[in-house]
Amino acid sequence: MLPPLTHLKETPSQTAGPYVHIGLAPGAAGFAIYETELGQDIAGPEAKGQRIRIEGQVFDGTGTPLKDVLIETWQANADGIYAHPETPDRAPSDGQKRVEPGFRGWGRAISDFDTGGWQFETVKPGSVPGRNGRIMAPHINLWIVARGINVGLNTRLYFEDEQDVNDADPVLALIEQTHRRSTLLARRKKPSDAGHKDLSLVYRFDIHLQGSDETVFFDI
Repeated sequence: MLPPLTHLKETPSQTAGPYVHIGLAPGAAGFAIYETELGQDIAGPEAKGQRIRIEGQVFDGTGTPLKDVLIETWQANADGIYAHPETPDRAPSDGQKRVEPGFRGWGRAISDFDTGGWQFETVKPGSVPGRNGRIMAPHINLWIVARGINVGLNTRLYFEDEQDVNDADPVLALIEQTHRRSTLLARRKKPSDAGHKDLSLVYRFDIHLQGSDETVFFDI
């Protein structure tokens, strides 16, 4: 016979820790299991569009960078089309197939275990239709998990140099505190600061989990 519920002890909780990397990105955790890991190639060399690099860090409430972050990304291609079988047929401007070869649109970025810095390379996405046909500004969807985060956090990365379409974006418009919309904008770095000769566009996007600069997260 089971004891009364009042006598049962609460099961200990466990936040996401190093096992996330062992399971999802074993190479970063020091386990050479796969020749090529999932999520490393978001947009291959055959994917058309402006090639860009996104870099940043994730900070806790004290301003300390988290060093065991895993970020998953999901984005449309340069024509604003997702690489998904349920994506509605939309004719790209160049008349090519809906999703060109080499574009996956999904990827994973792993932070450096010493500095907490992370980065990934891709192509800049185009505008995509949202609910009721309203056009959303170019953006990249991000899912963040790390030690101390019990439930993965969802946010978006927009581009500061797309001001006109950002101003009309229906999702950004949902953020009532207008000054907080800036927490979703990736800042374009100067060419002299980019440090990458093969990419003409490099953006910086830092994520703050708490504090006055807390990034806007979405409940989805």
